[in-house]
Amino acid sequence: MNARQNSSAFQADLLLLLVTIVASTGWIFSREAVAGLPPLTFMALRFGGASLILGALSYPSLKKLTAKQWRAASQVGGLFGISMIFWVLGLKLTSHVGIGAFLTSLGLLLVPLISRLFGERPGPYVYFALPFAMAGLACLSLDGEFHIGIPELCFLTSALIMSLMFVLNSRAATHISAMPLTAIQLFWTGIITGLCAVFFEPPAFQQPAAIWGWFAASLFIATCLRFVWQTHAMGKTLPSHSAIIMILEPVWAAVLATLWLGERMSGLQLAGCGLIFTAMLVNRWPALQQSIKGCLLYTSDAADERSS
Repeated sequence: MNARQNSSAFQADLLLLLVTIVASTGWIFSREAVAGLPPLTFMALRFGGASLILGALSYPSLKKLTAKQWRAASQVGGLFGISMIFWVLGLKLTSHVGIGAFLTSLGLLLVPLISRLFGERPGPYVYFALPFAMAGLACLSLDGEFHIGIPELCFLTSALIMSLMFVLNSRAATHISAMPLTAIQLFWTGIITGLCAVFFEPPAFQQPAAIWGWFAASLFIATCLRFVWQTHAMGKTLPSHSAIIMILEPVWAAVLATLWLGERMSGLQLAGCGLIFTAMLVNRWPALQQSIKGCLLYTSDAADERSS
């Protein structure tokens, strides 16, 4: 890889880092929005609107998809929609957004284990990471302010479904471009959450302007902008780089929850989140090694270019 390619990959990594920050703002935007909007209605409007925007951007590619590709993308979208139902209910009920973000991130650890159902064998680092994750969850559970209640069960259920979605999404992405695949996923998420809203939530659209401002931020920044940047960046960097950078989202979410929502974590809760984050790093250790090598190579090439 020459210096120009290294520079492009490094810029993509920086953009992915920005994506994790934008994704974490979605926790805050959504939490503020569901304070006034029914949660399922909010998700239906958010993802339905985003699917229309991204669908318009990828319309030529959507027209070229085969029936088999539509089915594969729709299966992924269906799982994503179900996962988002549990996620937004957990977000509505929780008193600790930061903890919810770390519990949801456990889905990353489950991906290699779910892959076994499809004939793939996870590496040893998956099993090395599990004790850290279990210890982290124990620390959260043992804290006097934390218990496995309905919000926590919603986050964990969302993480489980999301892990299956990641596996199927990875298989679908081998023969479907990222932008149309994302548009279809968001479309079905909007449909599923919308149907649930019709049956379980009374219509309510008399919210103050501030609530619609949070909704707009969630739609355009945390959904459309996030996925467009993510799609662009992931096409220009190594998968190993993407994997290790994207796990920073729950860290930023916890920081924002502290700064914006005024949440506070006890020492045991912080230790639990730290152990869960350590589990993610252990799980992604081969990717982390490649990321470090890539950064060192970029630095070396840049230094050589300046000296010449």
